Parts: sequence; C-alpha cells; structure tokens
Amino acid sequence: MIIEPKVRGFICTTAHPAGCAQNVKNQIAFVKGKGEFKGPKKVLVLGASTGYGLSSRIAAAFGSRAATIGVGFEKPASGSRTASAGWYNTAAFEQEAQKEGLYAKTLIGDAFSQEMKEKVIDLIRSGLGKVDFVVYSIAAPRRTAPDGNTYSSVLKPIGRAYSDKTIDLKTRAIVPVSVQPASEQEIHDTIKVMGGEDWALWMDALANAGVLEQNARTVAYSYIGPEVTYPLYRSGTIGMAKEDLEATAKKISERLAGISGSAYVSVNKALVTQSSAAIPVVPLYITLLFRLMKEKGIHEDCIAQMDRLFREKLFNLENMPVLDGEGRLRVDDWELRPEIQREIEKNWPAVCTENLEELADIKGYWKDFYNLFGFEVDGVDYSADISPEMAIPSVN
Repeated sequence: MIIEPKVRGFICTTAHPAGCAQNVKNQIAFVKGKGEFKGPKKVLVLGASTGYGLSSRIAAAFGSRAATIGVGFEKPASGSRTASAGWYNTAAFEQEAQKEGLYAKTLIGDAFSQEMKEKVIDLIRSGLGKVDFVVYSIAAPRRTAPDGNTYSSVLKPIGRAYSDKTIDLKTRAIVPVSVQPASEQEIHDTIKVMGGEDWALWMDALANAGVLEQNARTVAYSYIGPEVTYPLYRSGTIGMAKEDLEATAKKISERLAGISGSAYVSVNKALVTQSSAAIPVVPLYITLLFRLMKEKGIHEDCIAQMDRLFREKLFNLENMPVLDGEGRLRVDDWELRPEIQREIEKNWPAVCTENLEELADIKGYWKDFYNLFGFEVDGVDYSADISPEMAIPSVN
C-alpha cells in the first residue's frame, strides 16, 4: 500500500515504516560519528519508543555499546491501519542492534502498571542480571495509579487566566489564545500523572528486587523554558508536576544511598513533539527559537541533545555529572543563552501573521512534525508500495 500522512488535530494517525526506520538509522549514524564514550553498559529505558526516550536508547547502545531493555506503549499494524511510529522505531532499533551484536529487548504495555514492573524485573534477571542506568522518559495524558484511580493531566495556568498569542499551525496565522486557570483537583491530578511518583515506584521496585548495580544512576527529563511561557508552563500545572519530579530525584538518591546510586533530572531543550504541538504559545516560541538557533549553528535535535547529555554531562571523562545550582543536568543551556532569549523577547511582541515567515522557522517545524511519524524523511521513496507490517524481533 501507499502510506500517506493523515493529520488530525495535533497528531498524525498514520506512520511510515521506512521513514521511521531511516530516522533511527540517521540517529545511529550521528552517534557513531561521534565515536564511543565510556558510559553505561546495561540500560533500562522507560518510554523508549519515541522522542528523548528513543534517542537515549540509541545513544547508550551505539555510543557506549550498552545492552538495552526498552518499555513502550505502542500498537502494531492491523489490516490497512499502520502501526504507531513508536512501534516502527522500536522494530528498526532492534534490527540495527542485532546487526552489531547488541542485546536489545522490548516490552510493550503500560509502564505505569505493577504488572509491567514485574515483567521488567523478570527480564532483567534473566537477560542482564542487573542494570546500571535507568532512563525515565514517560509522557502520558493519563495514569492509573496503584490506588486504582485514573488521573488525567491538564496544561493550565494557576491562579488566574492566561492570555497571549499563539500560532495556528495549519493556517500559519497568529491568533489570540486564552486559557482558564486550573482547579485544585486538576493541579493534584496533573502532579499524579506527570510528577515523580511513578519514577520513585519504579526505582523502589528495581532496588527491592536487587536488580540495580552498585553506583547505578537514573535520569528523568524535564523542561523549564523561557519567561514568556512561564505562566502557562513552568508556573502552571505542568510546572508543578516538574517541581515534584525534581524533588523526587533527591528522594530517590537518598533511597539508593546503600548502593551509592544517584538520581538526576535533566532539563532539555524545546523540541517538536506530539505533546508540544498541543500546548498553546509553545509552537510559536519553538518556531522563533529554531530560526535563531539554526542561524547561530547551535540547533540540536533529540539525538544531539541525548548524545551531549550522556557524553559531556552525565558520563563525561571524569564520570562526574555536571550540575547546576539546583542539582539538575542542563542541556537547555544553548537554548537559554542570553543572546538567543534577548532576540526572542524582541521578536515576541513584533511577530504577526504578516512577518511570521521572516521571523519564524515554520518549514522546519512542520518537517520535524512529519518526521516524528516517518514522513518527509530525506532518502525515502514515499511513492513505493510498502507493507505496514513490521515486526519487533523481541516482541511475540
């Protein structure tokens, strides 16, 4: 069949197996082009199929020759319906890992569940014995917690309504946006989904099962962003969840003291993702940011971010994590350079529909969006007849 992108709202309901596979190969080539680094050897990646989680798995496997176990919530192809992009990404990753003799196993299911925690522990015991690095890269709109309740997250300001402008990505018009403040229940529920509770449960389960190596490390991913997005993001419901995540890192480090383990939060750069596309204001900020960072030659995508995080910040030559004053890893440092943010502060009130193409990187945004689903990837023949079926070698 000929597979074409079908965009609905902020997601694409189709994915292209060859395009996703080429994306994975491109990321692998980037890491191998940097050479090997002395990093982790037995890695668990929770949320391993897309975005920062996928890039983390690639950076560890092909940069440090690590054996990896990945967990993802993905769907295979069914009839004429394509698989999810994460399914194709994972299949391609495992195939490339096999070619180089790298251990790679994947479990598909709900990473929030106790059942998945038990399955992962069993797989670690049978395949790796123990792991020395755990990546927590789970982003989901809802979570069923151990108490049996299902919580949903919201992206809202706290205390008062927020009004500004954003971009209608389809019409490429600048339009006003207003978001009402969150209720106390919505704040609580967002922290339950996006905060650190599940990360802590994972690390407790792994530690109690005895499957963490001495000096094991774990990292979870966060975002801060510029002041222009603070009311809706860092000072809003998601920001409260991220503060909980950072507080959880300290608690996990205390719990892992017996094995000299440590937990960190890495603050990463703004990138085009399925979730960021749905956040008012953020897509406009990203398009302004990308133009400036590309002009200055400091733009990074997911794999460049994760490679730099591992190679320079977390597993550097001294094997001493490079932290800010709050104990966080920072690979948003190039994004937040004063000269970049000053230019954005100047452009923000000036940007309008008429000058959008001049000030913002709209084409780059859309290319990144389609690339998420395997479309518009250079070197792929999208006119070719292709089966939507693609097997993940380790998944029955």
